[in-house]
Amino acid sequence: MPSHFDRLETRSPEKREAEDFRTLRALLTDRISKAPALKKQLKGIDIRSLKNRAALGEVPVFRKSNLLALQKEKPPFAGLAATKTGALKRLLMSPGPIFDPEGHAGDWWGAGRAFFAGGMRKGDVVLNTFSYHFTPGGFIFESGAHAIGAAVIPAGPGQTEQQLDAIEALRPNAYAGTPDFLKILIEKAIEAGRPVTSIRKAMVSGAAFPPSLQAFVKDHGIVACQCYATADLGIVAYESLGQPGLIINEGLIVEIVKPGTNEALPEGEVGEIVVTRLNADYPLLRFGTGDLSKIIPGRSPCGRTNQRLAGWMGRADQRTKVKGMFVDPAQIEAVRKAHPGLGRLRLVVMRKNEQDTMTLRAESGEASPSLASALAASLQTQTRLRGEVELVEPGSLPNDGKIIADERPIG
Repeated sequence: MPSHFDRLETRSPEKREAEDFRTLRALLTDRISKAPALKKQLKGIDIRSLKNRAALGEVPVFRKSNLLALQKEKPPFAGLAATKTGALKRLLMSPGPIFDPEGHAGDWWGAGRAFFAGGMRKGDVVLNTFSYHFTPGGFIFESGAHAIGAAVIPAGPGQTEQQLDAIEALRPNAYAGTPDFLKILIEKAIEAGRPVTSIRKAMVSGAAFPPSLQAFVKDHGIVACQCYATADLGIVAYESLGQPGLIINEGLIVEIVKPGTNEALPEGEVGEIVVTRLNADYPLLRFGTGDLSKIIPGRSPCGRTNQRLAGWMGRADQRTKVKGMFVDPAQIEAVRKAHPGLGRLRLVVMRKNEQDTMTLRAESGEASPSLASALAASLQTQTRLRGEVELVEPGSLPNDGKIIADERPIG
């Protein structure tokens, strides 16, 4: 059995760098006229000069935090897509809303490598609990499972009773989804006297996977690997079985940049993950994710030679991922506008019983249960996530400009 997905994973770093920048120059030359936002980003820069990271550093970072407004100005993809809308495979929508394209190329999201490195193989049966409703998650991970020759149960999230029925009848040996929901499934199965003994592998993403939850999953006989993915970029980095760090995916040039600047940081320094995606349909150039991490020195013992990320280390901006879904400050502002008379609002994200929770704190002179219920309903409408509501005295929330406070522990 091969130990790697393909030979690209074991190229020398020097060969990978040279080939990636050659691909980048060819891609930009071919696609720049089809993506006006890309042309604007490259204003004053000669594409032929982009031969290394120092030259790439002259290109301004395009930050995801600006994407919501820019897509409203130039729908649907802010002039970043280089393929006509009708020629794409899927037109997807993430909370915000932010619109995401998917092209026709095989394993367009680059998820196959993550599944392979996580020990999954041809003939496996994957219970995919990422959402298939509007958002890219379900399709990202389904394409990866298909890339390695595995079958997929397109379960989506929730409906635990039906999930247990599917597990009992179809006997999946692998799981894809958030680590939180895997824990819920295991606990519900035990409670119902229907333990999920068939599942022995897991690919988890979209939420924190702290040591306590890792131990819980391992104690139930499941070997789980993490990957870092976004709706814009697909799989950015992934774990290899038993090895430290997340290996950066092929077809991407990843930099760590000082938050709020264009300045790339040296290895080991924590900063914003900035990604250049070598994709003909959606050729993102120095795309700032808003996530924090650092490059781990050295190579992975598994033989893959690309750089490794330390994993998710927080947010460079306030846009925050909760239960695998991004929540944007603009959504919280929309809640406030829907209820005249409110003061400041702050969404507090925490962890409780190994799950993400969120509480909306709203300044109001009226401490009524009906207002709290109405705010909770508006919050769910805007974010598609449930949260608690606390009404607090006017003027009691800090005047620090913070709309979303992520108070989850890191690590």
